[in-house]
Amino acid sequence: MTDDLARRSLAAVWHPCTQMARAAQSPPLAIARGEGAWLHDVEGRRYFDANSSWWVNLFGHSDAGVIGAIKQQLDTLPHVMLAGCTHEPAVRLAERLSARTGGALGHVFFASDGASAVEIALKQSFHSWRNQGLSKKREFVCLKNGYHGETIGALAVTDVQIFRDAYDPLLMRAHIVESPDERLGNEAQALAAMRAVLEARHEHIAAVIVEPLVQGAAGMVMHAPSYLKALRELTREFDVHLICDEIAIGCGRSGTFFAFEQAEAASWPDFITLSKGITAGTLPLSLVLTTDAVYQCFWSEDVTRGFLHSHSYTGNALACAAANAVLDRFDAGQLQRNAEQAALLAHAFAPLRDDPRIAHLRQRGVILAFDVQHPGERFSERFHLAARQHELLIRPIGNTVYLMPPYLIDQATAGFLFKSVVETLNDVLID
Repeated sequence: MTDDLARRSLAAVWHPCTQMARAAQSPPLAIARGEGAWLHDVEGRRYFDANSSWWVNLFGHSDAGVIGAIKQQLDTLPHVMLAGCTHEPAVRLAERLSARTGGALGHVFFASDGASAVEIALKQSFHSWRNQGLSKKREFVCLKNGYHGETIGALAVTDVQIFRDAYDPLLMRAHIVESPDERLGNEAQALAAMRAVLEARHEHIAAVIVEPLVQGAAGMVMHAPSYLKALRELTREFDVHLICDEIAIGCGRSGTFFAFEQAEAASWPDFITLSKGITAGTLPLSLVLTTDAVYQCFWSEDVTRGFLHSHSYTGNALACAAANAVLDRFDAGQLQRNAEQAALLAHAFAPLRDDPRIAHLRQRGVILAFDVQHPGERFSERFHLAARQHELLIRPIGNTVYLMPPYLIDQATAGFLFKSVVETLNDVLID
């Protein structure tokens, strides 16, 4: 049955982030169902979803609370267009997210996925400056190795070559600035590089966009909250917007609901984008939170000064109901539970600090990562396939092995993850 479903999939489905010629050699895993942290294939084998199905699944598969909220909403209002209409789930979600910023980001724009949220933030930044008569402010700054999505606008502020290079002729030019990396201890240099760009081009720069605390696709590159605080001060000094892309790191992954909270800056960023975990892996939804200052730039009787952006499922009621169920869990103490689970992961994986095969064991909240010293060819693929034999579904990024598991870690689970990761390393790193 597995072979048949994989064969049909290869014939009919164009899989994302996949070279299909390689997929023919290493067929996709045929999954039949999910329960808790586990995925079960069509043959009945199980796999711990260590990367939360691309970082979306917060509470495990088929979570009763989130599924129940969707079912209840399905019986009343699955969807209505948000142009000229509104509904309780969208309003309540926007109010609750705004409250988590103390009202500083009081306006929420709904979208479908992370890349579209980034596109919206970029457009809103540029358009708000233009509405103020500052149409020269149309450039953007991003960080080296940063990732913000794969649509044309999002790719323009993405610096991951494998995604960007083929489409480079289509893209606007962004300023790419050195990124902070705790492994390199280069925070001061990164801030100096940012200051130099802002000082030279601030009259033309609309916004700086960053992944706060963790650059995911770069290989879980981590930096300190102090960088974010200093960056916020720089962007205010030079009158440039700050966009915090929390699509991957938001919703509690970093230890706080918004990663930017840890900066303890004098003011919030001008934009925060959310997606992935906001619906706990059930339905597509993304959001852009922004300030009243940005919002007021569009307030006019002139239609052309409005933000004319939409898609058919903007603010979908089912997705908003799922997101409200996610916030219910955080209101009931999820962040404290996450702190306890992060401690369990740290304790379980501590022995890896003495393993000569790896370097830079690091952790931010419930994200844990390390770099393999001598990975060999096709390490990511080999590790992924070998891990399946140890009941682990995990996809390294280059030579970086990382865990971003559902928030379902107890002591036994942390021990299982450590044992499975080490056994997989032993399988693929043979002298």
